[in-house]
Amino acid sequence: MKGIELKIFSRWRLIALFTFILMAIPGLAIAGEEAISPADTGFMLIASAMVMLMLPGIAFFYGGMSSRRDVINTIMMSMTTLCVISLVWVLWGYSLAFGTTTGGFIGSLEFLAFSGVGMEPSGTIPHGGFAVFQLMFAALTVALISGALVGRMRFSAFLIFGVLWVTVVYAPLCHWVWGGGWLGDLGVLDFAGGKVVHISSGVAALVACLVLGARKGYGKRPMPPHHLPMVLLGAGMLWFGWFGFNAGSALEAGALAASAFVVTQIAASAGALGWIIAEWIRHGKPTLLGLASGCIAGLVSITPAAGFVDPMAAIVIGLGGGLICFLAVSILKKKLGYDDSLDVFGIHGIGGIWGAMITAVFAVEAIGGVPGLLEGNAAQLGIQAIAVVSTIVFVGIATFILLKLVGLIVPLRVTENDEDIGLDIASHGEDAYSDQTISGGVLYNEQQGVSK
Repeated sequence: MKGIELKIFSRWRLIALFTFILMAIPGLAIAGEEAISPADTGFMLIASAMVMLMLPGIAFFYGGMSSRRDVINTIMMSMTTLCVISLVWVLWGYSLAFGTTTGGFIGSLEFLAFSGVGMEPSGTIPHGGFAVFQLMFAALTVALISGALVGRMRFSAFLIFGVLWVTVVYAPLCHWVWGGGWLGDLGVLDFAGGKVVHISSGVAALVACLVLGARKGYGKRPMPPHHLPMVLLGAGMLWFGWFGFNAGSALEAGALAASAFVVTQIAASAGALGWIIAEWIRHGKPTLLGLASGCIAGLVSITPAAGFVDPMAAIVIGLGGGLICFLAVSILKKKLGYDDSLDVFGIHGIGGIWGAMITAVFAVEAIGGVPGLLEGNAAQLGIQAIAVVSTIVFVGIATFILLKLVGLIVPLRVTENDEDIGLDIASHGEDAYSDQTISGGVLYNEQQGVSK
């Protein structure tokens, strides 16, 4: 009897051991994947989609501020940039930005054509999720530059320039700050792209409009925005997308993302108020264009600081951004006489510089891990200044060279006749506000179905 009991006991031990092994096998698989957080992954995918929405936001924002004859061309520059830069980023841009560093200046080609960029963990999210988030930043930066060139740059020239610029300028600069490069090692604070996105696009825009020259009639006749409701729609889309831009830069759904979200809202509001108060005092009336421009100035200003400062600092940063950018657009631009069509340098360049430097003052160690000037870290001001100056010099020189190179391939500027007609008809055969299109040089009325 005792022998039978031992056999039964041994059999149950074997069954229990076998069951434990079967349960442990999927457990081991789960343990191997636990570095990827579903919550963080979902958050980052939503943030990436929000940043993508900023591209049509730019298209509406810039399109509304342009001439009615150039609105299609303006929108096309933003939206085509999204398509072109997406492919460039996959093929080589991401690797140059985030590949293993070469002397702290450029990444290797290990991720060429997204080789090795799959579902393996990168922090707590899949590597591919991180790469596509960064893709949206690259496309957005090139699209921002287009606002300075509205009404006079040849569409083909802009596309060639965009491909070269993201390769030669944006990818290395991104590597310097976020990809293991020398500015990151130096300790620069740039949470979501004050230097990488806004100073770089602003400086490139300034250089480009100087190389191209002013629009025909600039300074001799008014060139007001043709559709202010469209401007506000674009600004609203940008404001919404900016939450993904800044909060998403935390790369996880946590307290830091929430903090970045909060200060983004505060700075945008303060920037809008700062701008309209300044124009109310200077011109006697607050404007819708000023409100839209001010909120963008506040958003630009908080971008480098979003993961480092508290709400009270965000008020100062946003308010200062609105005031400083208003002065740059209304006074500095007129004194220097350059034709930045939609004030890219005045808002993104100046706002980015202001945001980068003021971050060093208000950074809170308890939030972002680095103290600022108010917490006794005066050295951070010097680090930020080095980053700002190096960004301006590098972007300015490289952009000038690239524009001259593109000019050897295709003329940079449209003809005077095309500029008179408007780039919508001249470059795309479309009119944003009629039922007529031009196909093969023939004007066609779609409703009547006849050619003229």
